[in-house]
Amino acid sequence: MGKYDDIIGFIKKLYSTEDFIPLHAPRFVGNEKKYVAQCIDSTFVSSVGAFVDKFERQISEFTGSKYAVATVNGTAALHISLILSGVDKDDEVITQPLTFIATCNAISYIGAHPVFVDVDKKSLGLSVEKLEDFLQKNAEVRENECFNKNTKRRIKAVVPMHTFGFSADIDGLIKVCTKYNIPLIEDAAESLGSYYQDKHTGTFGSLGAFSFNGNKIITTGGGGMIVTDDECLAKKAKHITTTAKIRHPWEYDHDMVGYNYRMPNINAALGCAQMEVLPEFLKSKQQLANEYKSFFKDRSIQFLQGSEESMPNHWLNAVVLSSLEERNNFLRETNDQGVMTRPIWKLMSRVKMFQNCQRTNLDNAEWLESRVVNIPSSVI
Repeated sequence: MGKYDDIIGFIKKLYSTEDFIPLHAPRFVGNEKKYVAQCIDSTFVSSVGAFVDKFERQISEFTGSKYAVATVNGTAALHISLILSGVDKDDEVITQPLTFIATCNAISYIGAHPVFVDVDKKSLGLSVEKLEDFLQKNAEVRENECFNKNTKRRIKAVVPMHTFGFSADIDGLIKVCTKYNIPLIEDAAESLGSYYQDKHTGTFGSLGAFSFNGNKIITTGGGGMIVTDDECLAKKAKHITTTAKIRHPWEYDHDMVGYNYRMPNINAALGCAQMEVLPEFLKSKQQLANEYKSFFKDRSIQFLQGSEESMPNHWLNAVVLSSLEERNNFLRETNDQGVMTRPIWKLMSRVKMFQNCQRTNLDNAEWLESRVVNIPSSVI
């Protein structure tokens, strides 16, 4: 008998199988095949087509943003959002160490430098208190721009991440950023269907970036989306992601360095079908989270629920073990028995490329890194 047999048995019962249970598998239960076939029949399978336009409208309407621009993936969406916010080479971007590497990769594409500020232990998002403390000690505003007094670099953006679909304290973060004249960009890659105080994540900052990778709550195979309420930013986003090509019936001319980042129509076809069933997915995920919450209620293992202000999409459910040793034992036993679990990410401050970046005390992030494990979260 293993120590976690009851948990493993419960998860297998939830998914009604003795076979391997993945962490998060996509579900195709609607018009996916129909729309993809229509796309193929139309021959418009690349970055121009009716499904791209439709998918952008669906995301805009669902999130409550005025504009949405589809990209090839979430990293591209974040990269372009940083460029649109004026981030340039050798600028600094404050973000959290507890995030997927795409956040820091996008910053690095520009030649900017991540600065790591600790997270809140409950929301797993960038800590308002730690951000304000860092800026009070290290920042000064000159001519309406914020500079790091120690490195002499411009602090050009703050990028919180809504971890596992739990919202960061976004209102508090915006207040701090406004005080120091720093644009805030939301890494909302994991939070489609998540809300903070009844407003959708990704719509609080000047720009938000979503992901539709194969393991997200809905998928386009690979894909991302920039959302904004600023018409000028939206138009520029579409222009830059379409190789900055000047519109003309036949001439090829470009007015700036652009990127081939537009989402192909065939991927958008998949997304349009997935959006039609997203409300059902969210209900299923809420039901699954409730089952986990009830199961872990009186156990020593804590089930993560986020902050009171957040209404999460429950993209990835997670538990907190008592120590690194217990975490490793839990990972070993569950995976050995065909129930996929995984640890939270290695902190970006420990990753080779970013280990020399400036950082605050990271006690909360380090505590979470050694204890948090994701458990199966596919739609049931």
